Amino acid sequence: MKAIIVTDPAAGKAGMTLSERPEPTAAINDVIVRIHASGWVGTELEWPSTWTDRRGRDRTPSIPGHELAGVVTALGYGTTGLSVGQRVLGLADWYRDGTLTDYVAIEARNLAPMPDDVDFTAAASLPISGLTAWQGLFQHGRLEAGQRVLAHGAAGAVGTMVTQLAREAGAHVIGSGRAADRQKALDFGAHEFVDLDNDTLEDIGAVDLVFDVIGGDIGKRSAGLVRAGGTLVSAVGPVEVPAIDGKAIDFVVEADRAQLDQIVQRVRDGRLRTNIGSNATLDDAIAAFNSTRRSNGKTVIHVLP
Repeated sequence: MKAIIVTDPAAGKAGMTLSERPEPTAAINDVIVRIHASGWVGTELEWPSTWTDRRGRDRTPSIPGHELAGVVTALGYGTTGLSVGQRVLGLADWYRDGTLTDYVAIEARNLAPMPDDVDFTAAASLPISGLTAWQGLFQHGRLEAGQRVLAHGAAGAVGTMVTQLAREAGAHVIGSGRAADRQKALDFGAHEFVDLDNDTLEDIGAVDLVFDVIGGDIGKRSAGLVRAGGTLVSAVGPVEVPAIDGKAIDFVVEADRAQLDQIVQRVRDGRLRTNIGSNATLDDAIAAFNSTRRSNGKTVIHVLP
């Protein structure tokens, strides 16, 4: 089967190659999925799990990519809840070979059924972006109606999900980003927008929840905006400055079938729109990843056009 592989952390995206790899076999509680489309996160080659296993041992050559939409082709011993021929979407384990390939072995619990009226491209854009937004807002942020939410990177793949879900929950959403992102953030539901290059972030006043996908100086300054009892949720690592009179939480997104079902249902009934920035085939994926063009949204690779 075709697969994009990486072997050298120092080489980054330039070290990616499209190669032939053996097809995977299904372990206990696994399924094999024929991948139709895969989502891509641009920072993935910076994650330790791309290069090492849970014990810190080298696991290259490894196949990156963790979001998938496809069809189940085989079941491992003891696998229940899914069937051969079923359409699925899901989030592959960080420490196993990923989804930029024709077939992947994945634990059944990491997959959710994919309705016939959701296409593979849309489905592949949802697992990381949708689950990150859902878990950050509701599981870690404990969002409630009427609260003020500051959503950094509001025009990006995660940020647009955060904005839409927070607004649906009855929050007042303030989006942030570059000046060029203003209209897109507003189109996805932000009530206000702060231009991080030209506006003063502190002018927005106190908020109940900050959802940070930027980190650095913006993350530090955002901590001071959290009102007493509020929360700063970070999806980009530990918060260097604790939220004043509130709490700060950093988390790594986890696969969750029930949450994916909720997200997919919202796409089906129009409450949630996907944000796909660019598309490429598996053959052209490496060139797409190395492109200098800024893509504000999820990159989706069409493995089976």
